[in-house]
Amino acid sequence: MTVMDVPATISLEQAGELLGVSRRTAYRAAARGQIPTIRIGRRWFVPTARLLDLLGLTPEDVDFGPVEDEDEEDELVAEAS
Repeated sequence: MTVMDVPATISLEQAGELLGVSRRTAYRAAARGQIPTIRIGRRWFVPTARLLDLLGLTPEDVDFGPVEDEDEEDELVAEAS
């Protein structure tokens, strides 16, 4: 995995998994400012670089799963329209 493969943000649930805490605990920590977050509407996102820095990790230390194909995502959005 390269830095280019790492998503810019991950979900708060994914961040909780990396931290080894429950979904509920992750949301409480985010609300207290203990986890760096970006909030858009009702959705919470965690900047990957800031979380990894907080944990003292590099992108190579973490498996983020398969990388989403943006072209495939665009096709799905077009089909849904």
